Amino acid sequence: MSGQLAITVLGATGSIGLSTLDVVSRNSDRYRVFALTANRDVDRLFEQCLTYRPRFAVLADVDAAHDLRHRLHDKAPDIEVLGGPEALISIAGMDEVDCVMAGIVGAAGLMPTLEAVRTGKRVLLANKEALVMSGALFMQQVQVGGAVLLPVDSEHNAIFQCMPHTYVPGSGQPDGVEKILLTASGGPFRTMMPDQLCGVTPAQACAHPNWDMGRKISVDSATMMNKGLEVIEAYWLFSLPESRLQVMIHPQSIVHSMVQYRDGSVLAQMGNPDMRTPIAHSLAWPERIDAGVDALDMLKVGRLDFDAPDTQRFPCLRLAREVLCAGGTAPAVLNAANEIAVQAFLDEHIAFTTIPEVIESTLEKVSLHAADSIEVILEDDTQARACASGIIASLQGRRMYS
Repeated sequence: MSGQLAITVLGATGSIGLSTLDVVSRNSDRYRVFALTANRDVDRLFEQCLTYRPRFAVLADVDAAHDLRHRLHDKAPDIEVLGGPEALISIAGMDEVDCVMAGIVGAAGLMPTLEAVRTGKRVLLANKEALVMSGALFMQQVQVGGAVLLPVDSEHNAIFQCMPHTYVPGSGQPDGVEKILLTASGGPFRTMMPDQLCGVTPAQACAHPNWDMGRKISVDSATMMNKGLEVIEAYWLFSLPESRLQVMIHPQSIVHSMVQYRDGSVLAQMGNPDMRTPIAHSLAWPERIDAGVDALDMLKVGRLDFDAPDTQRFPCLRLAREVLCAGGTAPAVLNAANEIAVQAFLDEHIAFTTIPEVIESTLEKVSLHAADSIEVILEDDTQARACASGIIASLQGRRMYS
C-alpha cells in the first residue's frame, strides 16, 4: 500500500470519472482510491464505494450525502461521507492525496480544482472551465503551490505529448513551436445545412459520432463551443498567442491534435477515440501504463480528412476567440452564459441555434472587469447566469422546433 499513489476523483460518476476508475483498476498495484465525489448520483457512487473502498465519499448535494451515509452504514461503515460544496474543496487539498482527477463539468469544478493546485497536487485537468474562467489566477496558483498540471482533454494531452520532452504545461512558451493545431470532429451537425439546425433535438445533439460523453459536453461539441473553450485552455497551458492556435475539422477523431515546429515539421498524436488513453498518460507521466485501449490500426482507418471550421454554422467558436482576445472576465461570462443556454436547450426551452444568441446577448449586457481576484470572477459569473436566464425567459414565446 505504501508504494501506491492516493487518487481523488472529482466527478467520479461522470464519463471521465468512470474512465479514470477503469484505468486505476487495471493498475491497482500503482494506485489506490482515496476519495470519490459526485454531485447527487447516490446510486452510482454507492456502487463505486463498495468496489473501490475510498477513505472518503463526497456529494455536493447535502441531502444526497445523507442518503449515501445511511446506505453505507452497514455495508461500508469505514467510508466517511461528506456533503456540500465546501467538502468538495477540502477533499481536493487533503495532505494524504497525491493526485487529483479534476473531472467535474462546468464552473462547479473551479474551486475544488483551484484547491488542488494551491496545495501542490498532481492535477489531471479534465475541467477546462477552471482555466477558461480564471486562467491567469489559476496558472499563478499552479506555480505558487508547486503543482504538476497535466491536461486530460484528448486534444491538450495530444499537444503535450507532441511537445519537447522537457516541457511541462504552464512553464512558458515551448522552444521551437510555431503553431498548435487543435482538431475537432465537427460533432453530429458538421454537414447539416445551417437552416436545418434550428430544428435539431437534444437527443440528436447528444449523439456524438465518435465519443461517448456527458450531455452538456456533447452539446458543446455540437455547437463547437467545446473547441472554443479548448482554444482558451490551450492559450493558458502552452503560452502561445491566439493567432497561433488553429482549429481544424477532422471527422475521424484519430489525430487528436498536432504541433507545428519552426523547422517545418509537424508532430501528431494519434489513437482510437477513447478517453482512457489521455487519462493513463497523465496518471503515469512520464511513464506509460495499460489503458485498456486497443492499438490504432491505420490500415482500417484508411484515410484522414481535415477541413477549416465554418464559423457561420458554428458561431460559438468565433465568440470564444473574441473573449480570449478581450480578456478580463469575458471568458467567465461566456462560460456562464453557455452553461445556462445549454441547459435550457436540454430542457427544451430554447432552440439549438438560440444557444449562441443567448451567449452573445449576455456578453453585450454584462459589465466586464479585470479578472484580478476569484471574487470578481465569481461575481461576474453570477451576473452572467442571471442575465442569460432573463434573456431565455424573454424568448419563451419563440417556437422551439420548426
